[in-house]
This record gives sequence, C-alpha cells and structure tokens, in this order.
Amino acid sequence: MELKLNYIDGEWKEALGGGKREVINPATGELLAYTTESTENDTIEAIAAAKRSFYKTRQWRDTDGQDRSDMLLKIADIMEKYKDELAKLDTLDNGKPLRESEGDVSDAIHCFRYYAGLITAPSGYTYEVNNGFGKMHSYTVAEPVGVIGQITPWNYPLLMSVWKLAPALAAGNSVVFKPSSNCPLSTVKLFEIFEEAGLPKGCANLVLGSGGSVGHTIAASPDVDMVTFTGSTKVGQSIMSDAVGNLKKIGLELGGKSPNVIFADTDIDSAVEWAMIGTFFNQGQVCSACARIYVQEEIHDEFVEKLVKKAEAMTIGNGLDNPDIGPLVSESQMNKVLGYIEKGKAEGAKLMCGGYRVTDGELAKGYFVRPAVFDNCTQDMTIVKEEIFGPVCSIVTFKTEEEAIAMANDTQYGLAGAIFTNDSARAIRVMKEIRAGIMWINCCEPTFNQAPWGGYKMSGIGRELGVYGLEEYQEIKQVNINLNKGVLGWYEN
Repeated sequence: MELKLNYIDGEWKEALGGGKREVINPATGELLAYTTESTENDTIEAIAAAKRSFYKTRQWRDTDGQDRSDMLLKIADIMEKYKDELAKLDTLDNGKPLRESEGDVSDAIHCFRYYAGLITAPSGYTYEVNNGFGKMHSYTVAEPVGVIGQITPWNYPLLMSVWKLAPALAAGNSVVFKPSSNCPLSTVKLFEIFEEAGLPKGCANLVLGSGGSVGHTIAASPDVDMVTFTGSTKVGQSIMSDAVGNLKKIGLELGGKSPNVIFADTDIDSAVEWAMIGTFFNQGQVCSACARIYVQEEIHDEFVEKLVKKAEAMTIGNGLDNPDIGPLVSESQMNKVLGYIEKGKAEGAKLMCGGYRVTDGELAKGYFVRPAVFDNCTQDMTIVKEEIFGPVCSIVTFKTEEEAIAMANDTQYGLAGAIFTNDSARAIRVMKEIRAGIMWINCCEPTFNQAPWGGYKMSGIGRELGVYGLEEYQEIKQVNINLNKGVLGWYEN
C-alpha cells in the first residue's frame, strides 16, 4: 500500500519518527493508503524551510506579480490535466458523490485563475495629506505577510486547500500546509502538481499529521507570521490561544448553525428544493448548512410534507456511483450524527423520516446515514442549538417577521443564513437584521471565488475569497515621501 509523504523544501520525505496513519474509504471501510505521521520535529523542519524561502533565498517572494500570475495559471492548467484523478481522490477519501467532487475541482481550478488575474490588477491608494510638514506624498504598498501556516478540514479536501493556498501564494508568501488527517489524498496530489509546475523550493511545504501535534506546532511557532484554520469553533479557540505568543495574524473560518427563514409568500416548491441543498449537500457536512429551518405557520404542513417526500426519495450509496447522498466521512462522525438524532428524539422533536444507519447489501461496511427531518422543534433543543455536521435538519414554526428574526439570531454562530420570500422589501429588511457574514435570498449555499466568505460571532475572524481573501495574506505599508526642496526650518525661531 502506497505511503504518502511530506513535501518539505522541495523534497518528498517520510516523517522523522517513521509513524504512519491509515486513510479509509468511508463508503467501504477499506484501506485506501497510508500517510506518514508527522510530529513536532517534522513541522519545525517545514517551518524552517518556509522561513528560509521567504527571508533568505526570497525566490518566490521577489518574483514579480506577472510571473507569479503565470505560475498560478500554469498550476491551474496542470490541474485540468489531472481533474478526473483529483475528483476521484476526493470521492474515495471523503465519500461525496463524484459529481460534487468534480464541481469542487472545477471551482479550485477557477480559484487559481481568479487570483492569477487579481494580482496583476491595480491596487493601493494615494492620499492628499495636510501641509504640516510641507509638500508630501503618501501612498500604500501591499506586501506578503511572510511565513503562513494553513490548516484545512476534511469536508472539502481539495477546495478548502485551494481557497487558502491560491491567495497566499499569489501574495508572495511561503506556506506550511496541514490538511485533514482524514482526507489528505487530493492535497498530496496538489503538491505533486506544484512540483510539476516548478514552484520554487520551500515556498509551499506539506506536513501530514494530527492537529494536536502538527497544527499546534504551527499555531504556536514564533517563526510563523500568520495562521489560518477552517474547522470547529473549539479548535479555532485553541489555535487563537496558541497564536498569542508572537501576536501572529489569524484567519478563522469556524462552525455554524445557519438559519433558513421561509415566509408564507414564497414559492414553496422552490424553497423545498433549496432546503434540500442547504441541508443535505455534501452529506450535510457543510459549516454553512442552512439546516435550522424556520417556516411560517401558514405553509408549515405543506412545506414539511414536500420536504419529507423528497428526503425519503433520496438515493444513498457509494459516491463513485453518483447517488444523491454518500457516506459520512468516518465512523466517528457517523456515530456523532446518530447521537444527535437520538438526542433529538429524546428531547421531544418529531422524527419525520430517516435518522438511522443504512446497512443494506454493499453499504453494510460504510458510514451511511439516511437523511433525517425533524419537526415540532423548539429553540432550546440540542439539535437546534448545536452544529451537527450531518444530513439532519430541524423545523421550527414562526408567526411573525420579528419572531423569525429573533429566533434566527438566537445562536452563538453567525456564518450564514437564507431567506425565502417574494417580498423584496422584506428580504432586504430581514437580511440586514440577521447577524451573519453570508446571506442568501431565495437560494442556499452557492459560493463564488469573487465574493468574500466568513462569519460573525463564534463563526470566525477574517474573510476568504475575493479581494478580501488576498488582503488577508498581505500587510499594508504606508509610504510617505518628502517632496520639499531644501530644509523646512522647523526648529528655527
């Protein structure tokens, strides 16, 4: 069985301790590969390589914007060549339907191309300043931050990697990258593509291992100038604490429990279709999943009936066969989701469909859960308050717009939210009142490379994607030039 290695300073290396970790296919429970299991010393080596790359050899840092753009475009072109392999790796590793993995690969390729274009666009500001010191000119310059530590989750293995790597590299930084231990295979392939493209040694380093060892070392290191993380709020808090030592920049895209507010004047069939996407896409393993559904009482019964009918009709199976829904990523994640379902039933929510492990035939060894719809939910229930990260939604009924807004905001999170209504004034009014970084009106879940992504409250700090995503990986320097001829004579009486 193939052993996947670290990529440090332009070389593929086994971890110093010789440990290894299994990578399991969640659809079959079978072994896919081994990865080398890195420890603190491997991580320190990778950080040193990135630091040397940025501060000493400076090859990538000093590459001009056009050449960096050309390199990102070259990476995107090579990804096109391997797009089928990349998609299959994500489906085997994560379990998602192949068509979803193919969509992720396409988005990742376009993300590299987007930042390739963005870094050649005009940027910076000039300022008219006061004459207290005579004639002066003031302007800003965007510079790379330095050594960037990046840690990604398992729900979008390739796409989340590219969301971080593309803008960080575009800005001229050097990177130490840790993918999820559960789903590292497409990221390893991405670093093989970096090598094939000729990315300078040391500017992109891959370290495979656990968050407790590799992730902690990255976040705490005084030689790392910035750390970014996508994952749970609890781990994000730990990383924020680790980063205090040198007050490094941080970017955190964390948990969510996003509301989906459905008013009676909406197109019910359309709202149901989008609710299916908002709840069950990627097996519900989406931080922005709009699985906390608030339905106005006039249409409650019709909405629930139609949603349950569609959920019951979903096909479930191996992602390579392109079912409606695949397995959850691991046995532990499956058990966590099943535990939430049992808690929902125990607290009095009405399970309308699904909510059990599927073990029929070839599915017996996989981690499959039939999509669950809970009705008659209340705000104090665990399944309404906590992020489940699985194919489970909870339905709460509301009467008035004010009540819907209050319930939508009754959460520690603030990543995303959705509103369904045919009243444009209401849509704008409610959108402004819901405290979330991403809002959808009459849709759920679409993302775009050009638009910022990130949340309020316990859902994180900073933004990814768009211009904001590039600026996250830059420092802004103010430059002031003296245009006076001769001396000012400021000290003369």
